[in-house]
Amino acid sequence: MPGAFSPPWALVVWCFLCGTLAHAQTIDRPDPASMAARVQACVACHGAQGRATREGYFPRIAGKPALYQYHQLLHFRDGRRRYGAMSELLQHLTDDYLREIAGHFAALDLPHPPTPSITLTPAQRERGEQLVRVGDAARGIPACASCHGQALVGIAPALPGLLGLPRDYLNAQLGAWRVGTRRAFEPDCMARIAKALDEEDISAVSGWLANQPMPASTLPEPALTQALPMDCGGVPAAEARR
Repeated sequence: MPGAFSPPWALVVWCFLCGTLAHAQTIDRPDPASMAARVQACVACHGAQGRATREGYFPRIAGKPALYQYHQLLHFRDGRRRYGAMSELLQHLTDDYLREIAGHFAALDLPHPPTPSITLTPAQRERGEQLVRVGDAARGIPACASCHGQALVGIAPALPGLLGLPRDYLNAQLGAWRVGTRRAFEPDCMARIAKALDEEDISAVSGWLANQPMPASTLPEPALTQALPMDCGGVPAAEARR
């Protein structure tokens, strides 16, 4: 009968497909004992390997300086930064384990996606660039570049880059510092700076930063080459006073 051999062949095909799928999953799935496997909860929001996603809010964490990332994990766990999902995820993790997570993502050197284009008025572009490159001495606002590096890619071990971040994220973080829902180790230099910015300043600087193309090298600068313009609790004293 023509259909007599259908069940065995169907079984063969089914086994082949299952085996192929299992093989593919084995290839794609990281070693369960590796840090890459243990941070899968992180990449669910921050994108594959911490590259960020297209949602426009969660920041890229791949390649950020290790000490900076470690401090942020501590801040979320200990209540200085407020985001429920992060706080819940980290509440039972030890300092040593948080340091491992930070080191894992800091070591990743991955390409950035193209920078999206954001429409700014000429006045916004001018003000944004002024705040980033020069600051506003009359209002006690140092240039972003004086702490985050002239290339704005950050400075190891504790100062993050400002490029490749969504404008919504930048706005939200500056706003959080202004109202006190984001805090850092004292002296909290970013809180002081953010409180000196008005809403128009925040919009201008976030738009200008989000519009900048990524440089050829996006790795943080290896160390500070000059003293910071103000004390920052998250930066080791020896580094801050170079």
